[in-house]
Parts: sequence; structure tokens; C-alpha cells
Amino acid sequence: MNEPFITLDNLAIGYDGQPVLSGISLSIALGSFTAILGANGSGKSTLLKTLLGLQSPLAGRIRFSAPAGAAPVFGYVPQATQFDPLYLVTGYDVAFMGVYGRVGPGRMVPQSERAFVRECLQATGAEHFARQRFAELSGGQKQRVLIARALATKPNILVLDEPTAGVDAAATQALMAFIAQIHQERGLTILLVTHDLPLVRRHAQQVIWLHQGKVLTGTATELLRPEHLAELLDIEVA
Repeated sequence: MNEPFITLDNLAIGYDGQPVLSGISLSIALGSFTAILGANGSGKSTLLKTLLGLQSPLAGRIRFSAPAGAAPVFGYVPQATQFDPLYLVTGYDVAFMGVYGRVGPGRMVPQSERAFVRECLQATGAEHFARQRFAELSGGQKQRVLIARALATKPNILVLDEPTAGVDAAATQALMAFIAQIHQERGLTILLVTHDLPLVRRHAQQVIWLHQGKVLTGTATELLRPEHLAELLDIEVA
């Protein structure tokens, strides 16, 4: 296992001073593929927002140890259903948003950045429908565009929030195969929020399971052992 990239030190997260989860201490290895599991309302979104810097922790701290002291760069892939369908933008326009943080507001975007966005769309297999309106794309096509947008940020951490929600089985397999491929080829650190246990078994190395106010962590092999899984599910049902 590689050295820790993200370290949570006695972290407490929540809203308006009220903790949803507390006492979280764990590390995520550089270049690892980590799945975040948990029932609805378990704190997955809160943890994700805190890691992304969208909200501050209530206590404790998050440390990043990027190579050569570089700042962490997140590529965020939300659920496609969270993207406002009223915007009259194309898939290319959505992917192009990924360069804004790097170029800065009000500046002319160099041709090299435009070419890089096209490369990202090509890498995700989205180039042939990128000029269509984003709202008119299928679920799988939208997710490929959103992954292209995330790659356009030139991230070292790729965060995916239920990327296969609302996507059919064939598109799910294709998307996850692509994510696994870029994980291997580019050495990205992957954080995947999902409810799909078979998907986690196939792709994830580490699992963070938010369960009844506690945070369980371990390898996918350890945490998803049939006997351990049955015990957890029995507790949840009870």
C-alpha cells in the first residue's frame, strides 16, 4: 500500500454545530480506490462536502500529503440528476467548465486548454455527442461528460458521487470499466460513493462504511466478507 494521501484526525462533521459523525480517524492511500458506503442519511454527503472543502469540520482536521508538496486538486463527478437541466449548454460546455479554476475568471482561455478539453471528452468516449445539449443526453452519456469535466481540472483526487445512479446496467459496466482504467493508467486517488456492493467488490481496494453513527474501515475483502456483511445488515434491519 502506498503512503497516506488523505488523513482524517479525530474529525467531527455536521451542520450548525451538530455532529453527524465524530471521532473519525483514518487514512486514504495515495493512488488507492476507496468506496464510501452507508445508508441514506448516514453522513456520506456530509463527509464528501467536508473532504471537498465545501464545509468546515466541526472538530479535528484533514491533512493532505500530495507528492512534492503540491496542493490537492479535486475532480468532482456529481450525480447527473443534480445538474440543472434548464441550462441550454452542450456537453462540451459542461466539460469546458473544468478548466475555469485553472485559467481564472475573465481571462481568455488558451487554445491548449480547449484542446485538452477535447482530449478529455475523447478519453471518456464522449466526443461524438459533446455538441448535443447536455439535458438531452442519456444518463450514461451525461456521466461521461461529467467525468470529462472532472479530468479537465487535472486532478490528483477523483471524487464520484453515485456516478451510476439512474444509469442502466450496460452503461454502468462501461463507466466503471473506464474509471478503473484511468485509475490504473493515471494513478489517480479515487473516492467513490455508491450503494452498489458488487461494484465495490470488483473495483475498490478500501471501504469506508458509515454505519449507525460509526465509521468502519478496512479493505474491501475484509469488510465485505459474507459473515461480516450479514452481521452488519442484520444490525441495520434490527
